[in-house]
Amino acid sequence: MNGVTKYSLRAWVLVLALAPTILIGVLLGSFFTLTRFSELDNSLLVRGKNIVSPLAMAASYGLSTSNRDYSQRLIDMIHKQNSLFVQLIAIFDNQNQVFATSQYRQNFDLIKLPINRDLTEGINIEHIGDHVIMRAPIYTLPTPAVDTNFTPRTQLGYIVLQINKHEALVNQYRGAGWAFIIVLIGVQLNLLFTFRLMKNVTRPITDMVTAVAKIREGKLDTRLQGELIGELDHLKRGINAMASSLAEYHNEMQQNIDQATSDLRETLEQIEIQNVELDIAKKRALEASRVKSEFMANMSHELRTPLNGVIGFTRQLLKTPLHDNQRDYLNTIERSATNLLSIINDILDFSKLEAGKMVLEKMPFALREAVDETMQLLSTAAAEKELELVIDIDERVPDSLNGDVMRLQQILTNLVNNAIKFTDKGSVRLQLDAAKETPERVLIRGEVADTGIGISKEQQSMLFQAFGQADSSISRRFGGTGLGLVITKRLVNHMDGQIGFTSSEGQGSTFWFTLSIEKSPFTISDPLILEQVYGQSALVFEPRLLTRNNLVQQLDNWHIKATACGSSSPLHQQLSDQHYDHALIAWRKLKPSEGMMETLAIIRNHCDNLVLLLDSNNSEVANQMAGLGIDHCLTLPMSERRLFASLTNKDAQHQPAPQVPMTISREKKALKTLAVDDNRANLKLIDTLLSELVDEVDTLSSGTQAIQRAQEQEYDIIFMDIQMPDIDGIQATQRIRQQSRNTRTPIIAVTAHLLGAEREQVLASGIDDILTKPIDEQGLEQVLDRWTSTATPVLSQVVDWKLALTQSGGNNDLAKEMLKMLMDSIPQTRELIDNHLQLGDRTAMLKTVHKLHGATCYSGVPGLQKLCADLESQLKQGNSTAQLEPEILELLDELNKVESAAETILAA
Repeated sequence: MNGVTKYSLRAWVLVLALAPTILIGVLLGSFFTLTRFSELDNSLLVRGKNIVSPLAMAASYGLSTSNRDYSQRLIDMIHKQNSLFVQLIAIFDNQNQVFATSQYRQNFDLIKLPINRDLTEGINIEHIGDHVIMRAPIYTLPTPAVDTNFTPRTQLGYIVLQINKHEALVNQYRGAGWAFIIVLIGVQLNLLFTFRLMKNVTRPITDMVTAVAKIREGKLDTRLQGELIGELDHLKRGINAMASSLAEYHNEMQQNIDQATSDLRETLEQIEIQNVELDIAKKRALEASRVKSEFMANMSHELRTPLNGVIGFTRQLLKTPLHDNQRDYLNTIERSATNLLSIINDILDFSKLEAGKMVLEKMPFALREAVDETMQLLSTAAAEKELELVIDIDERVPDSLNGDVMRLQQILTNLVNNAIKFTDKGSVRLQLDAAKETPERVLIRGEVADTGIGISKEQQSMLFQAFGQADSSISRRFGGTGLGLVITKRLVNHMDGQIGFTSSEGQGSTFWFTLSIEKSPFTISDPLILEQVYGQSALVFEPRLLTRNNLVQQLDNWHIKATACGSSSPLHQQLSDQHYDHALIAWRKLKPSEGMMETLAIIRNHCDNLVLLLDSNNSEVANQMAGLGIDHCLTLPMSERRLFASLTNKDAQHQPAPQVPMTISREKKALKTLAVDDNRANLKLIDTLLSELVDEVDTLSSGTQAIQRAQEQEYDIIFMDIQMPDIDGIQATQRIRQQSRNTRTPIIAVTAHLLGAEREQVLASGIDDILTKPIDEQGLEQVLDRWTSTATPVLSQVVDWKLALTQSGGNNDLAKEMLKMLMDSIPQTRELIDNHLQLGDRTAMLKTVHKLHGATCYSGVPGLQKLCADLESQLKQGNSTAQLEPEILELLDELNKVESAAETILAA
């Protein structure tokens, strides 16, 4: 359309009117001219043939008698008669020599018959330039024979007639000129009629276009004047009518716009009022959310404070000599308080997730150890219900990961605990597979399958809803707040995963989830040395199918030849056949008896290593088996590392802790500690716990007293409650850090769970670590070891040891190992960076810096980590190594500083 509309109507009329006329005139003129040219050429050739044919017959006599005078007179006479168009006549004999000619100065080579040509087919015609050469054969004259037939004639030579085409060309040009004149006259007549058409048609149309353009611009008073011909007059009237209608519509529309504008002003005023109301409501909602968060934090603290005393003193009381009834009552109190604490934790976690303040930690951890730790805590509940609890982790799933292990364990605990809770008989199976793996991350798909009561289709829609369960009777029968699955779903989503389930009523349920977790560049746990068990044999006696298959599969993965039995008869048969390196024997509710001892003796005689598999951490059974030749007692579900340790005759920590805690005499640390808490019960508890671990403990009940005491005495470590009436723990810590004798003393906050922002605020105030209520003895001892160990490395401006401890989950040995791994990689990294800088290889430099950046995230080197992050970002933006040479040199200098500081720390 653009190619059409760029030309005016006038141009189109001219083109459409003139083009057909010119085209037809040119075609007709060309046709008649070419026809005339052809007729003149044919006339010239016919005329030449009429001369040369009789002349050839007449020349036969002269050539046959060799009479040159006759031939010469003949051709001279013919030349004179046709001198206007005949230029030359010549007679040639059979030897292609001139016999007679009308012009002796002619170049006869042009008119001779070529050697490779003959005249057997008659007259030969050849066009050369403006001339036509016609050659005709000369034969002997025919003579009658005796039989009245003519004898064959013999060719004596040939005659050449050279014709001039000038006269024919002049006639052709004259005809072409007349044709052009006629076409030109036709075009001029067409132009005359075309301009007349344009005056009566195109000019009015142009006026109409102009008028329409004015109307479009808003000049609605525009009208067309004058009388026009035919349909153009109807079009003019239509345009005028359209302009009148538009003017009326415009006036009406303007009135509507004025009315709409007035209505809009009123609406905007109402919207402005609503916006003010919404802003006020938003501020109220934010204030309500803040109050809710403060309320949750305060309630968590207020609830945990008495629970801290209840649980702590219950555990202390359990260490004393008690009657069986008293111990049972205390165990009931501890379980009830622990259940109440679990409910409080669920409500607090739900509040964090709902407020969007859940912050995931990023720490290296060993997946299989974390799963084993979680399942060991749940194995007792499964054993009490005689359920088969199985762990199945695909060997392709990497063990060293980097993420929030506590939240991962919380997800597993919620799902497996639910499966155990709603399963009366059968099995609960946890399966972990590697769904997708990249060099940096792994997508883990987990399934928790049970054979429990299942969920009906009507009740499935109620899952994953807060404070709700599939059936109202479920909460009465099994207990719980109904927050477990909600927290699990939100945690999984918060960790970029998905969760779902399949279930059939009465046939059990399967909950599945996916988690994308970053791989750790460091090996968290020591790899298993499979060469120690390669090719060995093992006998597995386990009546339950899932556990038996799981054990056999694990042994097969280690290249151990496993023989499995599910009942006593095959067991005795297998024992009579061969000797085994290991025997894994699972018996339930074992009681010493003569028959059992005989069976154990038989097994003992047919194996080198006898491992007893227990359903739970049962010290009574373990103690009974101690004298029956048992090498190891392991609890199910089985972890790879504990099983491997039992097969290599190492300490697999198989002996369960006694159910009755005994007072253990510890060597107290030569430390002077200060504990500050406004709650007398908590203060007394922490005093009691610390007195068992350190030499000297001072207790105070307010922040003001703590500030005063810190200015008077120096302590090795201070435990500070956060919420106190006069001066809270944060303010007291800041005052102690500013001016006292304990500006560098480790200060540990003792408080309930904190939201992410509050935790950061507490740590930023100068507090070194957080001890969560309720306080347990093991956690307190770990804090003391972490912050008062004599092996704590010296402080450095290049290596932040506190950050290194935080990144390693508080594990001092792991932090040192990660720092050492970084230090060992520095020489090779420095050499690679130098080579890439000299070669200008940006891609290789980016790869090396990216790898170094990953290593710095776990070693407590914030300066080096920031330089790597900045340099990696600029390399990804396309900057060359030459442009980034100053930054690269700064990175190399920082590597030297880290190497020097790491040597000092690791040597401490």
